[in-house]
Amino acid sequence: MRSGPVDLHCHSSVSDGTQPPGVLVAEAVAAGLGAMALTDHDTTAGWDAAAAAVRGTGMTLVPGMELSTRLGWNSVHLLAYLPDPTDAGLLAETERIREGRRTRAEAIVRRIGADYAITWDDVLLHTGAGSTVGRPHIADALVALGLAADRSAAFAGILHPRAGYYQPHYAPTPLEGVRLVVAAGGVPVLAHPATHGRGVNLLEGDIAELVDAGLFGLEVEHRENTPDGKRALRRLCERYGLVETGSSDYHGSGKPNRLAENTTAPEVLERIVAAGRGTDVVG
Repeated sequence: MRSGPVDLHCHSSVSDGTQPPGVLVAEAVAAGLGAMALTDHDTTAGWDAAAAAVRGTGMTLVPGMELSTRLGWNSVHLLAYLPDPTDAGLLAETERIREGRRTRAEAIVRRIGADYAITWDDVLLHTGAGSTVGRPHIADALVALGLAADRSAAFAGILHPRAGYYQPHYAPTPLEGVRLVVAAGGVPVLAHPATHGRGVNLLEGDIAELVDAGLFGLEVEHRENTPDGKRALRRLCERYGLVETGSSDYHGSGKPNRLAENTTAPEVLERIVAAGRGTDVVG
């Protein structure tokens, strides 16, 4: 791996990023990254294009995904590094999640369409073939229609739960998610798990259960984790022997997050690669 920052949470247009996988890789190379992980939501469909783009650049690509899970009303995202993309259990569950996302998005658009001039076809204009369709694509349609200034404004306004159009989508529990990732040979790390209030979004008992199932780490350095939450996460990492990661959660122009604004120590990446059994890094 070439020297440079390690960013283990990046999205392409295969889910809700704004750049195709190859363009995302080129941006990461230009930013001086030593390694990046492609972690699109509930899909590995961008891996081949990203792998083709990274060869010969000197940068290392870590194939991954961001798996949607849910505990009650709490959405919990799970970063899965180096899983087997052909694993039957993971394939079946991610297909079910993506279908749930699509039908949820259609329902949200129908609700919004009762009050604003937007249709499902407007949303489809902002998705690619095989994309994991979600609320960011609705936000893009709202922006294009002049109903919001940008994605952030759409989520703060029409797409905010208080606006009355929101509804959840199907997702497995975090425990089921960790078990799926481990069974597929992947390395599970909780994504931005301290974004609310003064602590961690899951109870410590939940974390302990996930550790017993194979949870490998916590994404500590992330712009949405609160300062108190980061301190709590570090204590949990120490208590349970988990690795600490840091990432940008880059979405291109879809979010203000910038590549390498938060990074992971190279030795942590080495531990993740050593633990992964489902697929290999590229480059």
